[in-house]
Amino acid sequence: MSQDRTPVADVYVDPQCPFAWITTQWLLEAARHTPLAVGVHLMSLSCVNEGRELDPWYRKYNDEAWSAARVAAALLDSDRSELWPRFYETFGRRRHVDGVRDNPLNLRETVSELDLPAALLDAAADPSRDDDLRRRTAEAIAGCGGDGGTPMVHVHGRAFFGPVLTEIPRGAAAVELWQAVETMARTRGFSSLTTERGEQLHTS
Repeated sequence: MSQDRTPVADVYVDPQCPFAWITTQWLLEAARHTPLAVGVHLMSLSCVNEGRELDPWYRKYNDEAWSAARVAAALLDSDRSELWPRFYETFGRRRHVDGVRDNPLNLRETVSELDLPAALLDAAADPSRDDDLRRRTAEAIAGCGGDGGTPMVHVHGRAFFGPVLTEIPRGAAAVELWQAVETMARTRGFSSLTTERGEQLHTS
């Protein structure tokens, strides 16, 4: 298949969100087995939930999510922006697979491993990055009427919140799910689909 006919899936992620991680890993897995180009873009769960009434535990989770998103935004605004995919993979694997929930520690180790400027870490507590994150988040959810969370997936001009997965499909299963999502994106009149979500997450 020629490059200009290769379908593209753009996934918008918050680095702290395990569901965004699983969806991204699924798309990348599908791309190993079928023609598919995957773009990974930054959005912010903290921006999505600004001003909303949340349970205390989830408010704390959202407040903690600012730090990684701000550092990612600073990276994307720097002359090392091409390392964003590696930043997301490195930070995400530590958090979602290895269980490193300490964002300051994870960020320091990620920046060090990728040989990025240590000054990027200053962005973690810098709210001046938030307007950029709000812009990126608004772009991610615009196709859902301005409502949605992370992950957002854009396919064939359509924007979807999800698919939200609790484990990463592999091999043929990954391709089958991609084909189903692509079919829904191409189906005129398709709007939404939801079901009960399992509680146990499998991120590797």
